[in-house]
Amino acid sequence: MTQHVADTAPAEAPAAAARREWWRDAVIYQVYPRSFADGDGDGMGDLPGIRARLPYLRDLGVDAVWLSPFYASPQADAGYDVADYRAIDPMFGTLTDADDLVRDAHALGLRVIVDVVPNHCSDQHEWFKQALREGPGSPLRDRFHFRPGKGTGGELPPNDWESIFGGPAWTRVTEPDGTPGQWYLHLFAPEQPDFNWEHPAVHDEFRSILRFWLDLGIDGFRIDVAHGLVKAAGLPDIGHDEQVKLLGTQAVPYFDQDGVHEIYRSWRRILEEYAGDRIAVAEAWTPTVERSALYLRPDELHQAFNFSYLTTGWDADGLRDVIDRSLRAMNAVHAPATWVLSNHDVVRHSTRLAADDGADGLRRARAATLLMLALPGSAYLYQGEELGLPEVVDLPDEVRQDPAFFRSSGQDGTRDGCRVPLPWSGQEPPFGFGPVEGGPSWLPQPAEWRELTVEAQQGDPDSTLEFYRGALAVRREHPALGAGTRITWLDSPEGVLAFRRDTGEGSFVCTVNLTAAPLAVPTPGTLLLASSDVVPGPDLTQLPRDCAVWWAV
Repeated sequence: MTQHVADTAPAEAPAAAARREWWRDAVIYQVYPRSFADGDGDGMGDLPGIRARLPYLRDLGVDAVWLSPFYASPQADAGYDVADYRAIDPMFGTLTDADDLVRDAHALGLRVIVDVVPNHCSDQHEWFKQALREGPGSPLRDRFHFRPGKGTGGELPPNDWESIFGGPAWTRVTEPDGTPGQWYLHLFAPEQPDFNWEHPAVHDEFRSILRFWLDLGIDGFRIDVAHGLVKAAGLPDIGHDEQVKLLGTQAVPYFDQDGVHEIYRSWRRILEEYAGDRIAVAEAWTPTVERSALYLRPDELHQAFNFSYLTTGWDADGLRDVIDRSLRAMNAVHAPATWVLSNHDVVRHSTRLAADDGADGLRRARAATLLMLALPGSAYLYQGEELGLPEVVDLPDEVRQDPAFFRSSGQDGTRDGCRVPLPWSGQEPPFGFGPVEGGPSWLPQPAEWRELTVEAQQGDPDSTLEFYRGALAVRREHPALGAGTRITWLDSPEGVLAFRRDTGEGSFVCTVNLTAAPLAVPTPGTLLLASSDVVPGPDLTQLPRDCAVWWAV
């Protein structure tokens, strides 16, 4: 395949693309390629489809696009089982398509971040296939975690670790002579063997992979399972089951080991070889936000997802606590805080935050969005949240594809519900997802989404799409929004959050009523934007339930 490599530095298009340390206040939009836009009509989203919709993202007002995996893969886990890190899976297009997408994005002032998956690969990766062919003693087996089993005949796993997708984290192989043999570690599906990051060849390979994509012109990497690369010495037993329920809450010997930090120091040195302010973002589930901050010391990564924020419910005290802890932890390492409400692995927040019905959930989702976008730092949006899409909770079993759905324990297997393809236009599925009217989509869309298409919401001042566009425009223009390190909490009634942000060029107040009843709150200035209908009073303003307001002061 012919490679067309873009210039090393991103194109200097609109001013947003030229900002130094742009990532400190960036709004980054996650594209799940399978479900964003289908360019060839086969029912599966692809790179040409994404490329054609880039003007939509520019008009939405985001700064960067993060693409979930599009690499060559058997798709045992929706592309997170990578067979070739330097090739595009044919279902998504070609390397030329990727190059064209990056060039077009830069021309529109959008940066491009891509996933890199360093914890594990596919069992169809050439290293792993060769390790199986060559049998015990193969040097290739040292690049993974192959171990003899326990028991008299090696019939038991080497330790008690559990897969995130359920069941043991070990699979026994059949050796070339047909006998039962060694076991290999896979913290996820059996088709996803974990790399052994104690081996120098693994380090060398990923440094090469990073440079390959940086040379193509991408602006950064989102590091999948960034906390998982290094395992505790000796791979010790944990001593109990239900380990999956501990993820992100307690220490386990296969996650968040201190050895990961030297890996990321070496990656930071590579990023700094390239012009254009390239970045790396950690997906790191850690017991505390303070542990997450360790990934962001000045010589390591640039950002880490704030899962503590994402997993906090619609509760004023809980949100205030996680906001304070996040800002303290990030300020200690001079990194920006990040804020996120949804992604491809969790229930959409318009459904997750609902207490009573769908309208309740959307009302809270809009208020949560204004709160998130008002906080200092960088924000991540997941495709479709700007349309107010709910979780699809009634997918038939026969169409489900989440590997966890087919296993007896582990995750709930509900990730398909947030991955249903986007509705763009029309009255019937697939709602303009592909170029063929009435064509296929890899997961079925609800018929009621006809009211939520981009076409239906475009130009409607009351729509969630126009609400997002307005919020992102105000955030970009107001001098007290975006990057920053602190907020000042204001006195407010119980169940209300109110804070102020100040710069030398302007001040701003955000007020959020998280209660189930309207409340009178002080009117601190001029209303900029509200998530529900609000009529400001001269001294007091009646704030509806589940409503957020931005004020210029």
